Amino acid sequence: MPIERSEAFILHSFNFSEQDKIVTFFTRDKGIIKGIAKGARKFGNRFGSSLEPMSFVHIIYYEKERRDLVIISQCDLQESFFDVQSNIKATFTLGYFSELIQEFLPLRSTEDLVFRLLLKTLQALQKGGDLELISAYFEAWMLRINGLAPDFSTCKKCGKRIQNSSWMSSRKDGVFCVSCAPQKKDSVPPDLPDFLDWVKKNPPPDTEIHQFSLEKLQTIRKTLQNLLIFHMEKEPKSLRYLK
Repeated sequence: MPIERSEAFILHSFNFSEQDKIVTFFTRDKGIIKGIAKGARKFGNRFGSSLEPMSFVHIIYYEKERRDLVIISQCDLQESFFDVQSNIKATFTLGYFSELIQEFLPLRSTEDLVFRLLLKTLQALQKGGDLELISAYFEAWMLRINGLAPDFSTCKKCGKRIQNSSWMSSRKDGVFCVSCAPQKKDSVPPDLPDFLDWVKKNPPPDTEIHQFSLEKLQTIRKTLQNLLIFHMEKEPKSLRYLK
């Protein structure tokens, strides 16, 4: 039973039996893992608040043969990010981030880029970054990392550069210009290409950015969320609560 140590984020935990918890955690080096924290429900247990969602921890665990769940032996809190979850909207937003990570990353699949994205995103929120802007930033990168962000700058049919209005294709794999759109159903916000270009060049902002207004961000996020939902084939529960 080799002992494993890793930095990790707690994505989800729930009570199991009278004294234990089942925990889903996202490690830097081995991806998403599920484990059991024995005695985590006992008063004065050794885990303390380290198993709360979105806690950044140093975790020690080991595996037993023919067991799906690893055994979590120790979990030391590095950063709690409790202050970020000071209101219900922020709490559900972080739950939404967790759902996206669990949906798009298979178990035991290493994805350092997503790990760093989550860490930098939470740190930016901790420093006072705008929740709406950082949420759009996170959604855009999740699409990009998973290869799901279509080319919004060029018409899928004629290949010409989009000048003004465009509409999403039915398979969400490209956009059509005014002349080529078979049906003008899902319009693309004119500011979306500029936003995606800005996201590629900048870290998640921890200060207010005036380049994108709240109204623009909400329109941009609607398109990003429609893409995520299309590929997930379901709407995340946390997103429904946010709406």
